[in-house]
Amino acid sequence: MAKYKTDLKDVNFNLFNMCDIGKEAAEFGYGEAELKDILLQFDKFVENEIYPTRTPGDEEGVKMVNGNVKVPDCFGPLNQKFYENGWYALGYPEDIGGMPAPHALKIACYSMAIGANVSWSMYYGLTQGAMNVILKVGSQEQKDLYVPKMMEGTWGGTMCLTEPGAGSDVGAAKTTAKPLGNGKYAINGVKIFISSGESDLYSNNIHLVLAKTPGAAEGTKGLSLFIVPRFDVETGKSNNVRCTKLEDKMGLHGQATCELTFGQDGECVGELIGNEFDGMANMFIMMNEARLLCGLQGESQANLAYMLTEQYAKERSQFGAEIINFPDVKRMLLKMRSTARGLRALCLYTGNLFDRAEKGDKAAEAEIALFIPICKSYCSDEGFNVSVDAIQTHGGYGFCTEYGVEQFARDTKIASIYEGTNGIQAIDFVIRKILKDKAQTFFAVGKKIQKAMAADEAKVWSHEVAMIGKSMEMSEKILEKMTKMAMSKNESGILAHATDFLNYCGNLVLSWLLLEHAIVASKELQSASGEEDKKFYQSKIDDFKVFCQYQLTRNIGLANSILNFDEDLTKITV
Repeated sequence: MAKYKTDLKDVNFNLFNMCDIGKEAAEFGYGEAELKDILLQFDKFVENEIYPTRTPGDEEGVKMVNGNVKVPDCFGPLNQKFYENGWYALGYPEDIGGMPAPHALKIACYSMAIGANVSWSMYYGLTQGAMNVILKVGSQEQKDLYVPKMMEGTWGGTMCLTEPGAGSDVGAAKTTAKPLGNGKYAINGVKIFISSGESDLYSNNIHLVLAKTPGAAEGTKGLSLFIVPRFDVETGKSNNVRCTKLEDKMGLHGQATCELTFGQDGECVGELIGNEFDGMANMFIMMNEARLLCGLQGESQANLAYMLTEQYAKERSQFGAEIINFPDVKRMLLKMRSTARGLRALCLYTGNLFDRAEKGDKAAEAEIALFIPICKSYCSDEGFNVSVDAIQTHGGYGFCTEYGVEQFARDTKIASIYEGTNGIQAIDFVIRKILKDKAQTFFAVGKKIQKAMAADEAKVWSHEVAMIGKSMEMSEKILEKMTKMAMSKNESGILAHATDFLNYCGNLVLSWLLLEHAIVASKELQSASGEEDKKFYQSKIDDFKVFCQYQLTRNIGLANSILNFDEDLTKITV
C-alpha cells in the first residue's frame, strides 16, 4: 500500500528558486532554513494527523443526530490539534494572535492539507474566509467580538450566497433582512449548498449571509451582507438558524453541505457588516482567495494522487515486470507529474503575488485578477483529469476502494462547480479580465513569456519553444476576433468560445512556468553533485518537454475551433 508522501523538493524549488520567498520573509525575521522547517513540520502534521482521517472521514460521513450535524469522529481531535499547534494562525498578523509568513508559504501548506483531506480542510478554510471579511470591513466592535473566537477555534464560519433558484444568478436571492434597530436585522430565508454550514467542530457557527433590506434594488446591487451567528453570542440560545437538509453527495462525504433555514422557527437576528448594498463587493473580498483555494483542491489532490500512483506503479508487477516500465503506463505517469507540478507552479506563483499586491503593486494586482480564473477553472479541471489517470493506472484496484484513489476523483469534481462554475470563470476571464482591460495585463504576461523563450538556456528546446511561440501568435488572432465580436455586440459568440480560450491560456501559462523551471533546473544541474539532486533537476526539464507534448499541443485544436467555428450556438436545436 502506497504511503503519504509530499514532493517537498518540488515545493521548495517553487518557493525558493522561483518565488524567492526568502525576500518576503526577511521582514518577518525568518531565514530560508526557518521557512523550510515550517514547511517540514507542517508536512509531518499532515502525514501523522490529517492524512489518516481521509478514508475514515469519507467512510463515516456526516450525519444528522437529534437535529444537529455530526461530523466524522476523527475530525474533532484533528481540528483541536490543528488550532493548538498554531497552524490556523499561519500567515496572520501577530496583533490578532497570528504567525506572519509569506503568502506563498501559506498556500503551499494549504495545498498539503487540502490534498490529504479536502473535506476536513474546508471547515477551517471557510472560517478563515469569513474571518477575513470581518477583518477587512467589520467594525472594531465586530472584530473584537468575532475574530478572537475564530482564531482560537471556538467558533467556525461560513459564506451563504446560494438559494433555491438563485445559484449562479446570485442577484435573484430572496432572503430578507428587516431592520430591528441598533444595527440589528431580522433575517428570513433559505440558503442551499452551504459548505461547512453546520458542524459539531465548533461551539458556534458565524454565517455571512447575503440578504435584501426593504426597498432594495433588484439584482446584486440590492444585496447587503450580514453576520448571523447560529447561537446568540451573549445568551448562547438558538438564533433560529437550522440545518434543514444535508446534501447526499458524490464526494466530500466528510464535509457538511447544508441547507440552512433562517428565521423559520422564530426571530433570527443578524447585524449588518460594511455598508448597506455593498454585500457583493464585501463578499468578493474572500472570492479571490476562495477561488484560489478551489484551484488548490485540484492541484493538491492531483499532486498527491500522482505521488501515490508512482509508488503503486513501482510495486505492481505484471508479465514479470513492474508496470512503471510499460510505455503506456510511463506515458500516463509523466503526463500526471508534469501537469500536477505545473498546477502547483501556477498556484504558488499566483499566491506569491498577494504579498506584492498588499504593498500596493498594481501590476501584481492585475496579474492576480488575470490568473485567478485560470487557477480556479484550469486547476480544478486538470486536477480531476490527473485523478482519473491515477484510477486508470491502478487498473481494477483503482475502481475499487482498496487503494483510495477513486476518492480523489469523487472529491475533486466539485471544485469545477462551486465558487462560480468553470463556465462563469471563463466568462469573467475573457470579458472582464481581458477585453475590458484591453488585454493590457494579458500582453504584459506575454512579454514575460517572450523573455523566457529568448533565454540562452531555452535554445536547446527549440521545438518546444516554437510551440509556445505558435500558441502566442494564435492567441493574438483569437483576441483580435473576440475584440471584433465585442465591437459588433456578438456576446453569444464570445461566450461560446470563452471556456476553450481559458483552457488555451491555461496550457500556455503552464508551459511558460514549466519553461522557467526548466531554465533554472538546467543551471542547477550543471553544478549538482548528488544523484538525487541530478535526478530531480532532470525531471524538471522532462516535465517541460512532456507537458508541451501532451498538453500544449491541444492548443492547435482549440485555436482552430475558436477561429473557424462561427455557428451561432443559440440557434442550433438541442
